[in-house]
Amino acid sequence: MSEEKACCPAPRDVIEAKSEEEANEIFAGFAKALGHPTRVAILKMLIERKSCVCGEIVDELPIAQSTVSKHLAQLKKAGLLRGEIDGPRVCYCIEPGALSLFKKMCEDL
Repeated sequence: MSEEKACCPAPRDVIEAKSEEEANEIFAGFAKALGHPTRVAILKMLIERKSCVCGEIVDELPIAQSTVSKHLAQLKKAGLLRGEIDGPRVCYCIEPGALSLFKKMCEDL
């Protein structure tokens, strides 16, 4: 059975670009993070869950735990995920402000 928790830290404030150049850098960071099918699959999984996910991401993907960890780190670095250490593992969930910003940026293209 999957273990879902509301363990992630509170959502961050919505990112606001101070210039078009900064907006382009933020958008490029999101695009880079989503430039791999596995990261897209992870993001979709977390959006569908609507809660934190601890550990079972590896069970749902046909790749090694270390590879999943690297993909999660990329998504977190881009600001699309939040994570919190829960004992020996990390729980992850969507960063709603970043996801909203990415959607808005895509609509504004």
